Order: sequence, then C-alpha cells, then structure tokens
Amino acid sequence: MSPSQIIVLATPVFLALIAIELAVGIRRQRNTYHLADAVSSISLGALSQTSAVFTRLLRIGIYTALFEQVALWRNDAFWTSLPGWLLALVFYDFCYYWLHRMGHESAVLWAAHAVHHQSQDYNLGTALRQTSSGALLGWVFYVPMALAGVPPLVFGVVALIDLLYQFWVHTEQVGRLGWFDRWFCSPSNHRVHHAVNDAYLDKNYGGILILWDRLFGTFKDEDAQEKCVYGTRGRLDSWDPVWANAQVYAGLAHDSWHARRWGDKLRVWLKPPGWRPADVAERFPKPAFDIAQMPRFNPAMAPATRWFACVQFALLLAGISVFLWHADSAPLAHNLAWFAALLAVQWALGAVVQGRIGMLLALMIEAGALATATSAVGWTEWHWFFKPLAMVIAIILIAFNALSIGDKSQFDAKPWATMVLALVLSLAGDVFLMRNGFFIPGLVSFLGAHLAYIALFRRGVPWFAHRGAMAGTLAVGAAMYAFLWAGGLPAALRGPVAAYVLVIALMAAQALGRAQVLGSSAARKVAAGACFFMLSDSLLATHRFVQALPMAQFWVLSTYYAAQMLIVWGWLRNPSPLQADATPGAGAPECAAAIPAALDHPRAVATRAG
Repeated sequence: MSPSQIIVLATPVFLALIAIELAVGIRRQRNTYHLADAVSSISLGALSQTSAVFTRLLRIGIYTALFEQVALWRNDAFWTSLPGWLLALVFYDFCYYWLHRMGHESAVLWAAHAVHHQSQDYNLGTALRQTSSGALLGWVFYVPMALAGVPPLVFGVVALIDLLYQFWVHTEQVGRLGWFDRWFCSPSNHRVHHAVNDAYLDKNYGGILILWDRLFGTFKDEDAQEKCVYGTRGRLDSWDPVWANAQVYAGLAHDSWHARRWGDKLRVWLKPPGWRPADVAERFPKPAFDIAQMPRFNPAMAPATRWFACVQFALLLAGISVFLWHADSAPLAHNLAWFAALLAVQWALGAVVQGRIGMLLALMIEAGALATATSAVGWTEWHWFFKPLAMVIAIILIAFNALSIGDKSQFDAKPWATMVLALVLSLAGDVFLMRNGFFIPGLVSFLGAHLAYIALFRRGVPWFAHRGAMAGTLAVGAAMYAFLWAGGLPAALRGPVAAYVLVIALMAAQALGRAQVLGSSAARKVAAGACFFMLSDSLLATHRFVQALPMAQFWVLSTYYAAQMLIVWGWLRNPSPLQADATPGAGAPECAAAIPAALDHPRAVATRAG
C-alpha cells in the first residue's frame, strides 16, 4: 500500500476526530473553529498530499539513493528489530527537531513552513494545514540517517509515525498533562510553538520528544496568565491556497530583487525571517508588529455561500481521495491533469469563501477544469459534457447579473447583449471543434466571438488606445502566422487563418489599450484574458498544423478557460468603464438559504497576525 493510500484511509479518522473536537468545544462553549479557516486549513493539507505525488523523488528517492551509495554502516537486521525501530524513531525525531528549528531561523525554510502557522485558530484542522514546498529542501536534514544506514523502509515508516503523532497535539481542548509535558510534545507545549506572543515566539520545536528543546535551550512552558495568540506575524489575510504557499517566497523575492548589494540579495534568503536589507526597509517600510492591533481575518459569508462551500468541500475531498488512491499507478500526464483540475477547484472554493468571486463563476471555473482534465485523460463522454457546460454557466452568469441590476432606468442592454453574444459564439465554437470535420465552422464561430469582444472592449475607451500594445500584438500575430505558413498550413486555410490571427491580435490590442486607459484591476484581468486567448489559439494551431505537442489538449484548454474566466470575471467587476471596480464578489447572485453557524461562531478571542 502506498503512502498516498494510507493517507486516504486515515482521512476519515482525522475528520471524525475533528468532528469530536468541534462537538466538545461547542458543549464547553469554547469552540475553536471557524468554517472558512477550517476549510482553508484542510484544503491546504490536501494540496500538500496531492503535490507530494510529484515530490516523492525528493522525499524518498534522494534518501534511497544516498542510502545505497554512501551509507557508512549497513545492518538491516538491526534496524528492523525492536531496538532498531525505536532508535530510528528517536533519530528521526532528532533530525526533525533541527529541520523544524531551522524552519523558524532561516527565511527560505520559513517560506515553506509558514503555511502551517498561518491559521488564526488552533485545532485539529490546523494540524492538517501543511506546506506543499517543504520537500524542496527538507530532505537535507535527514541525510545523517542515510549515512547511518537506516533503510528507506524504516525511514518512511518512522517518518509517518512522527507525522501522525503530531496531529493530536493541535488542540485547545486538552490542558496540561503533568509529567507528560516534561518529556513529550503535548498540546500545551505545541500551543506555545504556534503562538506569536513575544514570550512564546520560536519555542518548542520537538515533534514527539520535547526533550530536544530542553537540551538545546528552546523550551518554554505555557503560562496560564498569557493566552496564546495564533498565526504568523506576516499577515496572510487570504483563503487562496496558492498564495498561502507563495506569500513568503514572494516577499523574499521582492526584497532580494530590490536589494542593492549582491550579498544582501543572498542574505535575504538565509537570514532569520523578518530580516531585511537597510535600503529595502527604507524604500518599502513595513509597520511594526503589534499583537493588540491584529484583527481576525474572517470575511462574512451569506448562508447560501456557507452551504455552497460545505457541499463543494465535501466533493473536493472525495475527488482528492480518488486521485491519491490511484496516483501511484497512473501515468504522469494524467496525474498532472487531475492535479491541475483539483487545484483550480481549491482556488475557486477559497475565492468564493473570501468573497472574491461568486458561486456561478466558481462553477464555471470548475467545469472548465474538468473539461480540461477529462480531455487530457481521454474521457471523451465526460469531456463532451463539461466543455459546453462551462460556457453555458458563463452565459447564465451574465444573464443573472443583468437581471439583478436594480435601477433599470440606467440599464444599458447593449454591452450585456454583446457579452452574451461573445459567449454564445464561443459555445458554438466549442461544440464545432469537438466534432470531426467542423474546424471551419468552429473557426468562424470564434472569429465572431472575438469581434464581439472587440466591440465590447471598445465601449467607453478609444480604439486601440495603446499603440505599442497594438504593434506588439500584431507583430506576435504576424510571427505566428509565418510560423504556421512555414510549418505546412494548408493553402485552403491560409486566408481564414490570416483573418483569425488579425482579429485576435486586434482583440488583445484593444483589451490592453482599455487596461491602459482605465488602469483598474478589472481591466487588467480582461487584458490578461485576451492574451491567454492568443496563447491558447497559438498552441492549438501549432499542434494542428505544425507539430504535435505533448499534452496538447491540456495546454490548449487550460489557457482557453483561463482566458474566458478572466474576461468574464474582469468584465463583471466593472461592466461600465465609467465606474470604479465593483465589489469583489460581484457576479454571483446569492439565493436565500439557512445553515447552522456552529462553525462560524462570533466568540470574542484574542486576535493574532495572519
């Protein structure tokens, strides 16, 4: 049985224990859960497991190679005896202590580990909140075990034991445990580790044994007079799983890029978290951390959104379980396609919960992701269902938003009708391109869609307002057309394809010019969508007329749905170019519904840095 399958089997146990902790907290009137935070934490844990399918070489492969080549002492019989197993577990926990400690003392390692600390809650759900990038450098700390000759099987088992042990210590429902707290990592000890209070910061790194902290001077006892405040001092303030993993890396890259001294560019990554070159700190100042001034990040959710999030989350966990169960026997290309689809669903769920997008836009994203994945793995019948569904949802989304406009005296139906026309023509193009022998009708349909988009992007702004953008897109289009011609573009298609290339280049130029004039994030999303359209069509034409591309359907469809999603999202945020951006959640009417709010309680707690 693979490690991924073990995680799948353990997941119901984790969820059952989370449910028990929730029930105990509610009964004691000390509930430590918020719905959005719990969904985010468990989703990040799931992402760490799905991404681990591709990083197993770093976690186990490098260890195995080192064991085979440089082990100083080989005695498998000893390591598989009871004393050997116990010694290996203690050895692993010792190495883990130093990995964990350096994860707080070196910025590049903290960038990976910070994900686990971002939650402002402390509960069993937080235990599942794990990094997706820890394997990149974490394997280095276990090299001593390979040198000592600990077999890979023993290493893998004790690693799993050490990880599973740490699940139960993430709770506020278990108090002090007397002598146990003196020797082992316990809930009390680990609460201190997760706190950002000055007195508690960077303490108690032990995984199973707290003995290491006592030996190396990093132990701190929990003080009943100082309540732990959880999270990180660099606020995340987001339910986006991608940004949660990238936030610290992005900050380090920013400071490294702007540092004037070459030595500082490197030191940014190696120094303790929070260290910044003096010149960077002066140009880009950050406010000093104040534990009393850090509000809880918990955007309000309508009842319908809560229901939607719960259902989507249940379906997401089911999909992830199926993926993990079959991942070790599936082709790499299939794993990549399904991983990307699951990640898109996770991102959409986080965006809905945060109020960045509405439910219908999330469904459009998910349908597009499933259309892409089912095409990439050859599930033709399901692909034929999801591909048109994505655009049908987009059309419904636009129609609902048009109908929901309250002030009909100010309502201009023309741009809304133009947007619907572009989406209907895109839907027709999708259907035609799914059928053999209908390439020309599909090309004509998308040509009409792009013309409609050009007309839409023209409203309220000049024609091709950014001349450089127009010259650039036309140059890219001309280069692409020359490439297709040289690659064997059929003579009968040279005219239609030339017209298509010209129109899509002009669409991108108009969208880029619109973004330049309006200067809004909504207009930039639309412009990015237009550029993704150019990329998608270039990939499709290259694959069809020049050379077959690996995973062509995946790349063509993923960029196509990214284009449509960005255009719809950006346009709905600001359908009138004469107004400022609409509210982030615009574009998804909420239906009335009721839901128990046990996971979204109003308990007053000490807030902390996100």
